[in-house]
Amino acid sequence: MGARTGSEYLEGLRQGNAEIWLGDERITDVTTHPALQGCARSMAALYDMQHTENLRDEMTYPSPTTGDPVGLSFITPRTHEDLQKRSAMMFNWSRFSGGMLGRSSDYINVEIMAAAAAADFYNQNDPRFGENARNYYEYARENDLCMTHTLVNPQSNRALTASGHPSADVALRIVDENADGMVVRGARILATLGPLADEIMVFPSTVLKAASDTNSFAFAFTIPCGTRGMKFICRESLAYGDSQVDHPLSSRFEEMDTIVVFDDVLVPWDRVFLKSDPNLCTRHFPETGCLAHMAQQVAIKNVCKTEFVLGIACSIAEALGSNEFQHVQEKIAECMVNLEVMKACLRASEADAKIDKWGVMAPDRAPLDAARNIFPKLYPRMIEILQLLSASSLMMIPPDSAMESPIAEDIDRYLAVANRDARSRIKLFRLAWDVACSAFAGRQVLYERFFFGDPVRMMSVLYHTYDKQPLIDRVDAFLTRNN
Repeated sequence: MGARTGSEYLEGLRQGNAEIWLGDERITDVTTHPALQGCARSMAALYDMQHTENLRDEMTYPSPTTGDPVGLSFITPRTHEDLQKRSAMMFNWSRFSGGMLGRSSDYINVEIMAAAAAADFYNQNDPRFGENARNYYEYARENDLCMTHTLVNPQSNRALTASGHPSADVALRIVDENADGMVVRGARILATLGPLADEIMVFPSTVLKAASDTNSFAFAFTIPCGTRGMKFICRESLAYGDSQVDHPLSSRFEEMDTIVVFDDVLVPWDRVFLKSDPNLCTRHFPETGCLAHMAQQVAIKNVCKTEFVLGIACSIAEALGSNEFQHVQEKIAECMVNLEVMKACLRASEADAKIDKWGVMAPDRAPLDAARNIFPKLYPRMIEILQLLSASSLMMIPPDSAMESPIAEDIDRYLAVANRDARSRIKLFRLAWDVACSAFAGRQVLYERFFFGDPVRMMSVLYHTYDKQPLIDRVDAFLTRNN
């Protein structure tokens, strides 16, 4: 098939027959359901970019298997040029949503690429599993799959979970094996984009205690979202209407978060990458190198999101005529600093990229680790800045329907501001509301706070993985110098 069009992506969703629940309703067609159709159309637009004449060469590359165009996020980078091409492709996708689509499928595409390159890692568990990683990468690339993922087990006892033992009554686990595959039961969270994906990658848990009683919780696999026995349970939808004036972001980019329930689901052996080895599961992300590639995609998303928020902040100050006040300039300059920090981290990671032990050109992880640890602090502050710059203007925003009503003349007269008429002002502040105050906005802030998990744990991981010894040695050398 190669690179899909948007219509082919939507048709794949209709044929997928995944079991998706929103409240007491089973959704039969996500492409037409009010809660999901907006984001489905946005995802389709991303796939259509692959066939847009002026973008085709930036979005695709020739398949190593068929020579046909395939999505560039699947490329195995061997050179700095490959890495830059992939980066440009990711920027095209992320800027389309202003960074508000946190789980576009390029996030998983780079992971399965890295997994295929690191096939020997999975061979340590079972020689079949390394071959599975290679085969699945080719399958996903040639069929241009849209993928979601899930990593975290539900917690019924946080103290138990912190000790490295999952909550056995709810956590996803292996309950049987047969000639066809392994059978799993339990639940996983948090599959963002689950209802709009073709397949799901179940990542290995990285917090398992290496003990025999955790073996049944240790695995990694992929399966279609429509697999029998699987269901996706959605949170409340944040898409409150189709109006792209009243709800400019939630009407387009409500990517939905889900709990995934597995009721004795059969996972075929050719879809298994790891099984019953907690140690390998813990080592999976750092040793396969996939984390650096995924973090690069996230850094690009963070750059685009910061650009978007900064652009809104500048537009607000311009519209209200407040951009000459120093306290306004100071707040906007803070967002500018954030943007340049994100860009610098991304640029450093790409400039210092090196061939890893699997033969892949991998971005330098250290600046990406810095970016993914600081952005959860920067983003909520930028949202606060939008609120402070906007003040009551965030509440003086009549719905779009008012503009075609008997009160339209009053709105046109009284809601005009220094540099915008009333209608353009309303559109701008509706956007600011959807970024800074709406339910969609609240979810985005929460999402960024915990994007990679518990922020304290993330800092601890950084502490343990950062190469501190050369710095300590430099201090020791200084202390022993005589000049």
